[in-house]
Amino acid sequence: MTEEIIISGFGGQGVLSMGKILAYSGLVQGKEVSWMPSYGPEQRGGTANVTVILSDERVSSPVLNTYDTAIVLNQPSIDKFEKLVKPGGTLIFDGNGIKTYPTRKDINIYQIDATEYAYANDSTKTINMIILGGLLKVRPIVEIGNVLLGLKKTLPSRHHHLLPMNEKAIHVGMELIKSF
Repeated sequence: MTEEIIISGFGGQGVLSMGKILAYSGLVQGKEVSWMPSYGPEQRGGTANVTVILSDERVSSPVLNTYDTAIVLNQPSIDKFEKLVKPGGTLIFDGNGIKTYPTRKDINIYQIDATEYAYANDSTKTINMIILGGLLKVRPIVEIGNVLLGLKKTLPSRHHHLLPMNEKAIHVGMELIKSF
């Protein structure tokens, strides 16, 4: 099994962190992984994306032209990456600020209103974990226990008190995601 994923949004939305946690989760699960971030010099507020590859075999190149799964968190990301999802692949988007919705009929499209939920529940720092939970619901490519280990590995120890909140956010995301 090989899963080629692009996660894209504005800097500050936790895009790179989500990719890093997913990559660490794959490592813990014994997968071959690639994590390749891309962002502009402005970072927070600018565009950011990360390519993550999880595979049972060696990853030959981190550079991809198409993806099995795209997670897009803003309109520019939908505009850029919807067309790059392989037929039969998966597109997950957060509805916050989206004006033009995905239209392809040959892919599986899911909406997760993570931003709306997080703001309503005063948990804005967990938006990326809510979205990661949604991904794991529709594409269970790594086990949740390994995601929690990956999260612990990527979070500085001074933030480990936030682990239960992030675990809850993952489960919330599994409940929020819906077919579009």
